[in-house]
Amino acid sequence: MLRSLFITLSKAYWAQRWITGWALAWRVASRFIAGETVEQAIRAVQVLNQQGLLATLDQLGENTQTAQDAEVAAQGILNLLDEIERTGVQANVSVKLSQLGLVVDPPLAEKHIRRIVEKARQTNNFIRVDMEDSSLTDSTLDIVSALHEEGLTNVGTVIQSYLYRSVEDTRRLIEQGVKIRLVKGAYQEPPHLAYPRKRDVDAAFDRLSDLLIEASLGLEYSRATASGRFPPLAAIATHDEKRIEYAIQTAKRYGLPVERLEFQMLYGIRRDLQVELAKQGYPVRIYVPFGTHWYPYFMRRLAERPANLWFFVSNLFQR
Repeated sequence: MLRSLFITLSKAYWAQRWITGWALAWRVASRFIAGETVEQAIRAVQVLNQQGLLATLDQLGENTQTAQDAEVAAQGILNLLDEIERTGVQANVSVKLSQLGLVVDPPLAEKHIRRIVEKARQTNNFIRVDMEDSSLTDSTLDIVSALHEEGLTNVGTVIQSYLYRSVEDTRRLIEQGVKIRLVKGAYQEPPHLAYPRKRDVDAAFDRLSDLLIEASLGLEYSRATASGRFPPLAAIATHDEKRIEYAIQTAKRYGLPVERLEFQMLYGIRRDLQVELAKQGYPVRIYVPFGTHWYPYFMRRLAERPANLWFFVSNLFQR
């Protein structure tokens, strides 16, 4: 019930106006968001790099409604790639296609993401196209596949284990050579499209981990790069220690070297686990969001884990 409430609030303009105007909300949100500017985000990544952690930077924003806003978002991401190159941080970039205009003008979004991926190739970097709600799954996968077919192989995407279709999608992406971040899923989906029970989502996550790990054997593109910008084929994105342990044991069973299995986690969540996995030799990449459009992202983080909600509520009573 709470998950549904916060996902609904993430899309409510009245709630956004109220909460973002509340100074305490930003104080709590800043645990999960690395600042409102590129400079603040880069400084956060530098700290992570010093701890042996990699990063993927996300300029927050989604569901752009005008061509002008999509252009502004695209230019911001192009500038971000320049800043990563200038500072030399070990980071790549994550992008939402709805931020680039996918909802209102799909060809415009495709034009912008092509510009971004081409820019990333010029600066020796990698772009991860984030997955959004199920209404955008087909168009997102179609665009990523089209870019790969054009030779822009420095782009990957995301698979959500709560969708019934994900095994088929994963197999197709592996055949195309597309690098995959595996997540559970953070949107409210109807039961005819997604598993409604957590245990089924977890079981699907493990099956997909197995599929990705097995596919990583012997594939040259499954290796991570020394620059820290290009991930291996399989990126297991979760804070669930049971899912992480399953992936580790599966990789050991297959004999997959540690550098071919990347774990990804969110900025500000389970920092102890992030560092511990890095000490074991695994590439660990932190999803580092930044920007002024932080409200929807913050609401989804509250929806995902009771611990995040408790952190928020407990801060209310510290003033």
